[in-house]
Amino acid sequence: MYDGNSAYLCSMKVEFTFLGTGTSQGVPIIACDCEVCTSSNPKDQRLRSSLLLQIDGKNFIIDTGPDFRQQCLRSGIKTLDAVVFTHEHKDHVAGLDDIRPFNFKSGNDMPVFASSAVQKALEREFHYIFKATYPGVPRVQLKAISDDPFEVEGTTWWPLPMFHKELPVYGFRVGGLAYITDANQFSDLALDRLRGVDVLVLNALRQEPHLSHFTLEEALDWSQRIGARQTFFTHISHQLGLHDAVNAILPPYASLAHDGMRGVSVGKPLA
Repeated sequence: MYDGNSAYLCSMKVEFTFLGTGTSQGVPIIACDCEVCTSSNPKDQRLRSSLLLQIDGKNFIIDTGPDFRQQCLRSGIKTLDAVVFTHEHKDHVAGLDDIRPFNFKSGNDMPVFASSAVQKALEREFHYIFKATYPGVPRVQLKAISDDPFEVEGTTWWPLPMFHKELPVYGFRVGGLAYITDANQFSDLALDRLRGVDVLVLNALRQEPHLSHFTLEEALDWSQRIGARQTFFTHISHQLGLHDAVNAILPPYASLAHDGMRGVSVGKPLA
């Protein structure tokens, strides 16, 4: 358990749980016999990337990948107040259908915050949700987001515009926590909004260069530039190496996240 520094004044507490820390294929990868995919260490077993945020008794999830149902069951999530999407790739949206139990339990539609591009992808991939011709389908309220800050259940979210090669994607800052996955280029606006961030979560796919993700070295460099008190790396592939071996060479302010890892950010929100 990573505990935030309660000495911050006028701060905002954000509890977070890594529901998944793997890349698009997850780890282990089907039919792979490498040392990571055959590791018996639970920290080397990674579902597709997703994050649970808990703020003032409310639960929010960033991205519902193919493992969303399993992640909710494993983490014991009983209520969900909103879903926020980073981008439209399948490993980040494929589990949307599994919000149905939360609809049934609450009796309410699920607020789903997404850019116009992500909304179009959801309407295409989950067309049956929006045609409402069959009973029992997920019930959602699509809420458009752009570069402007937006409110989710009384909490301000600051979009962090990024690029996943040429695809525009969003990271998000909530209070002192920033979460960025599937990206390899920062916008000036994102860097400005990362000023004074307490905890930074950043993708670090592997050691070798990649056309649309940060390498571990690149992620470490950005972590130093941004200056967060603590950085966690996510969206990790089997090519990065064994969890414990990689963690052993990282500086004290940075570490690999793993599935089920929990933390707290107690930092100043943006004004």
